[in-house]
Amino acid sequence: MSKSYIWVTFQKEGIHRYPEAATNPKLATTRFGKPDDYWLDVSFLADPHRHIFHFRVEMEVFHDNRDVEFIQAKRIIERWYSEGTLQLNYKSCEMMARDLYAKLIEQWPERSYIIEVSEDGENGCRLYFEV
Repeated sequence: MSKSYIWVTFQKEGIHRYPEAATNPKLATTRFGKPDDYWLDVSFLADPHRHIFHFRVEMEVFHDNRDVEFIQAKRIIERWYSEGTLQLNYKSCEMMARDLYAKLIEQWPERSYIIEVSEDGENGCRLYFEV
């Protein structure tokens, strides 16, 4: 049995931070006297920093003429951010994906989703939400 999905992509600028990066010895290696691990240090992530977050939303559809038009879906999703219904700042990629999913199922319930969120198109997450 197969499932059909449409997908939309978009980008949003956001500021975020990871406070634990300054206090967790596995992340802030140079702050805990481990000079050999300096190259692994990511304590800078505790400070606010800018990214262009890349989103890819895959949404299950139920026939080949699409019960959800992807251009309309993209416009609706982007408006949630431009109007402030959804916000990026100070959230991890996973948190952003879960927030977006919560809004998606209000708009288009009873279907599966795959949501990817990345920082600058380099590193990110992919979450699967099955009906």
